[in-house]
Amino acid sequence: MEFFGLHILDAIVISIYFIVILWIGKKAGEKNNDISDFFLAGRSLGKFYQFFLNFGASTNADQAVAVTRETYRQGVGGMWIQFLVLFITPFYWFTALFFRRVRLTTIGDFFTERFQSKFLGGSYAIFALLMAFVGGGVGYMVAGKTMMAITPKPMEALSVEQRVVVEEFKELHELKGFTFSELTQEQLERYEVLHQKSIKGELRSFYSYTDPVVFYFSYGLIVAMYTMLGGFRAAAITDVIQGFLIVIFSLILIPLGLAKLGGFSGLHAAVPDFNFELFGSVSLSEYGWYTIFAMFCSNLVAIVAVAGGMQTAGSATNENTARFGMIGGMFFKRLLMLFWMLAGLIALGLYAGQLHDPDLAWGFMSRELLAPGALGLMLVGILAANMSTLDAMSVANSALFIRNLYQPLCPNHSEKHYIMLGRVAIGVTLLGGIGAALYIDNLLELFKYFISIPAIFGAPIWLGFIWRRLTKTAVIIEIVICFVLIAVIPNVFQGLDWAQTNPAFLVQTELNTHIYKAPALKEDVELGRADKVGDTIEKEVRIEPKGIFFEKVARQNPEDPDSPLIGIGRFEAELWVLSWFGIDFTKYKKSQLVAVRFFVDAFLPFLLLFVLSYLTRPVGKKHLDYFFGKIYTAIQPTPEEDKKAVAYAAANPDIFKKKKMFPRTNWEIAKPDRLDYLGIGGSWLMVGVVILLLWLLVSIK
Repeated sequence: MEFFGLHILDAIVISIYFIVILWIGKKAGEKNNDISDFFLAGRSLGKFYQFFLNFGASTNADQAVAVTRETYRQGVGGMWIQFLVLFITPFYWFTALFFRRVRLTTIGDFFTERFQSKFLGGSYAIFALLMAFVGGGVGYMVAGKTMMAITPKPMEALSVEQRVVVEEFKELHELKGFTFSELTQEQLERYEVLHQKSIKGELRSFYSYTDPVVFYFSYGLIVAMYTMLGGFRAAAITDVIQGFLIVIFSLILIPLGLAKLGGFSGLHAAVPDFNFELFGSVSLSEYGWYTIFAMFCSNLVAIVAVAGGMQTAGSATNENTARFGMIGGMFFKRLLMLFWMLAGLIALGLYAGQLHDPDLAWGFMSRELLAPGALGLMLVGILAANMSTLDAMSVANSALFIRNLYQPLCPNHSEKHYIMLGRVAIGVTLLGGIGAALYIDNLLELFKYFISIPAIFGAPIWLGFIWRRLTKTAVIIEIVICFVLIAVIPNVFQGLDWAQTNPAFLVQTELNTHIYKAPALKEDVELGRADKVGDTIEKEVRIEPKGIFFEKVARQNPEDPDSPLIGIGRFEAELWVLSWFGIDFTKYKKSQLVAVRFFVDAFLPFLLLFVLSYLTRPVGKKHLDYFFGKIYTAIQPTPEEDKKAVAYAAANPDIFKKKKMFPRTNWEIAKPDRLDYLGIGGSWLMVGVVILLLWLLVSIK
C-alpha cells in the first residue's frame, strides 16, 4: 500500500520519529529558567553531550548528499567539496579554546566586546541571520530532493510534455555513451541541442509526487516546534538520537549497492579508473590538489564565523571538555564521509548518466535498493541529520537576534520576555530558509557560498583573538569591500540582463578532448571497443567549454545553434577584478579557475586588515588587557571563582608575559603546553589515518 509514492510502513516509521522528537523538546523546555539555560544549556554539557552535539551540529544530510553528488559527478576527486574540512579539523583545538574562554554567548558579542562596537556586533548578527536562511535552505532542499527521488511518478502518470522532457534526457544519455567519431553529423547536432537544454536545466530524468513547497513548510514546522520548546538543551539531547540515525543512514546503502554491482571488482568494472583518483584528473575534474588547497584556505578562515561555534563550545563545562567534544565529534564525521564517498561511486556504477540532477543520487539509490520500512528509516536518518544542524543553528541565530539586535535597543526586560522572543526568532529563521531552498536549486552553489562568504567575518575573528593591533575601523572597511566583491556583485550581476548578455562576461574556456588509457568497462565490450572487460583501451572524453565569469554559459534558445549566449549562475567577481590586470583565463582549466577564486576569498580580507589597521587607531590598552586576560585564564570550577580569576587577570596583565610566544609584540599567541602538543599531534595523526583509509578504500578491487 502506497501513499503518494511512499509505502505505508515508511510513513509509520517517519511519524513515530516526529512524535518522539516533539516529546523530547517539550520535556527539555521544562528545565529552561533563563537565557543562559535556553541559549547555552546552562554551560553544563559534559563530554558525552559535547561529542554528539558537535557531531550532530556539524553533520547534516546535505553534506552526505553533496559528497555523494560530487563523487557521482566527478569521481573520488569530487568528494573534496566537503572532505577538505579534514585538514581543518586540528584547528578546532584552538577555536574551541577561544570560544569557551572568551565567556560570551554569541559571536556578535565578540565583535561588540573586542572592538567596543555595538555596530559591528549588530552587523555580524544581521549577516548571520541572512546566512541562516541560506543554511536552512540547504537542509530543506536536501530532504526535499531525497523525498522527491523516493516518490517518483510512473511514466503513465506524466503529461505529454513531461514525457517528452524525460525521453530527451534519456536520448542525451545514450548519445554520451559514444565517442564523437562514432556519431553522425545529425547526431552531433542533436547532441549539441540536448546539451544546451541540459545546461539550462530543461531536462529531467523523472517527475515526483512530492511538492517541495508543501514538504518544506511541514518539515520546517516540526523542527521549529521542538526547538522552540526546548532550546539548546533540546538540540543537545536530540542530537544524541539523531547521531545514531546518521550512522545508520550513512552505512545502510553500501552493502546493498556493492552486492548489486558484484563487489568492489564489479565497482571497478563499472566505473572508469580516472574516477578513483584521489585529487581527480587535472583535465577532467574541477578539484585538482591546488583547488583543494585554495578551498581549504578559504574554509579555514571561515570556520570561526559560523554562528553556532560560540554556542557549542560555550555550552561545555570547561575548555577541555569543549576541545575533546569538538575534535571527537568532528573526526567521527570525517570517518563517515568515507562511506558517503563510496556511496557516490556506487551510484556512479549503477546509474551513470541516468539522473538530470546529481543531488538526487542518494534518494534515487535509496528508492532502488531499500525495502519498505528500511526506506522510511533512511529518510528518518536524513531528516535527523538535517534537524541536528538546523536546531543548533536556529538557537544560535535566535541568540544573535536577542543579544545583538533586540536587547541593545530594548534593554531591561524580563528573562521570560527574551526567551519568548527567542522562540519566535527560531521559528522565523527556520521558516525563512524555505525561501532560499526555493530560490537556489543547486546544492553545489550553496556549498561554495558557505566556503567563501563567512571568510569576510572570519578573518577579523582570527586576528581579533591573536593580534592587538587590529582596529575597529579596519574591520568595518574590510567587511564592506569584501562583502561587495564576494556577495553583492555575484548576486546582483547574475540577475541583470546587461551582465548576462554582455559578450565580455560570456567568455569561455577552450573546447578540447582528453585521450586516456583505461581498462575496458562492460559498456565498452557491448559497443565492440574491447573483447573483454579489463582490456586496456584508449578512450576519448569531450571537455566542454566552461564559463569564466559566469558559472554556466548556454544558448538562449537551445534549438538554435546561432542563438545568442547567456550567462547563468554565480557571477565570478573575483576573476573579473583580476582580469582588469590583463590575466587571460581562457587557457585555464575549470579546477584552476575555482582555485583562483578561493585564494582571493581567503587572503584579500587579511591583506586589507593588516594595511588598514596600521593606518587607524586601535582599542584602548586597558580594555584589551581585560579581553586577552580572559583568553589566558582557564575556566574555574564555579562561576564565583571564575569571576575572581578574570578580574585578577584584568588587573595584572603582566603575569601572562611568560605564557606568550612573542611577549614584546602585539601578537597574543600563547606558548603551547603538553596538552596542546598531544591535542594537535593526535589530531594530525588522525588526519593521516583517515587519508590512509581513503586510499585503501579506493584501492580495493
